Amino acid sequence: MTVASTVDGDATWHNHGGIPIRNLWMLLVYAADLAGFLDRADADVDEETELPELLAILLATVVERRLRRSLSRGYRMTSAAPPRVRGRIDWLATESGSLLRRGLVACRFEELTNDTPRNRLVRAALERMATVVPKPELSRRCGALARTLATHGVGGKRPTRSEASKDQVARHETEDRLMVAVATMALDFLVPAEAAGDVHLTRLDRDERLLRRIFEKAVAGFYRHELAGSRRVRVQLGLSWDTAAPTPGLTALLPGMQADVVLEDGKRRTVIDTKFTGILTARPYGGESFKSPHLYQMYAYLRSQAGKGDAQADTAEGVLLHPSLDRDVDESVTIQGHRIRFTTVDLARSGADVRARLLEIAGA
Repeated sequence: MTVASTVDGDATWHNHGGIPIRNLWMLLVYAADLAGFLDRADADVDEETELPELLAILLATVVERRLRRSLSRGYRMTSAAPPRVRGRIDWLATESGSLLRRGLVACRFEELTNDTPRNRLVRAALERMATVVPKPELSRRCGALARTLATHGVGGKRPTRSEASKDQVARHETEDRLMVAVATMALDFLVPAEAAGDVHLTRLDRDERLLRRIFEKAVAGFYRHELAGSRRVRVQLGLSWDTAAPTPGLTALLPGMQADVVLEDGKRRTVIDTKFTGILTARPYGGESFKSPHLYQMYAYLRSQAGKGDAQADTAEGVLLHPSLDRDVDESVTIQGHRIRFTTVDLARSGADVRARLLEIAGA
């Protein structure tokens, strides 16, 4: 990913295929489900800012906001030998250690602590960012925040999935929800690019993967935020095949289906699939066409759910959404009762224009 130019002070990036993106900050905010809490003014972003730096700025901004108030605490089971009973007595440890002779008793009790899975996740993300971002000032900012968490008793080991699942963030814990969301996004976006098999990727290859995921998550986050209350928005919705008489090994081998975004308003269902590529491809003997695999995929999403007694599924519409490349495209066709729309959004335009276009695509 390279910076090509600036338009009205906004940096414009281009991916390998030449897709321009004017406002990565906006996409990141929607991708992290932070719309309504952060705006462009919160970030010190210029035309030289790289993707990891944007992630680091977003993470540092949210953590600094959280630290203005005390960190949330949780209960942790602790074993100790205090001079008086606290919690439940561990008689075996007390007797085997002859603790009573010394005026002590082994106990197990819950203790309030800042060392919770959510806080450890945030510290791990900050420490990772401090080693990834090239700008010394931003690296020091992330490192200092990580050390601040450490002084509050937060451990440095990233929590396991099991630990994280037990520390669910409640709806009213808005500040924690924001902090955990952006820390998870930062780690998820960076760590996969360094997994086995990816060690030889160039920075551009890694940025390409990040951009693809950011675009997908940003579209989903946008509709979750902007259509809340008026539409039911489901993200990464698993769809099942209408199978009959499968052979014993079929279930394990049949590929799954997962729609990026599904919008419903009680009367109409719209399945949106995002693709971070050009919407057209060259024909072997001249001319252009839509990409066959993308059309086949959408056709499968729609037709596999029809005929099951669900009126919305029988008339569901599909949208194949791509960023604009050389020109805007907006075409549609009805196939076996399902309207399928091939359309683009120009990410080189202002944030207001991008939002307006996405709302128009959703029919809002």
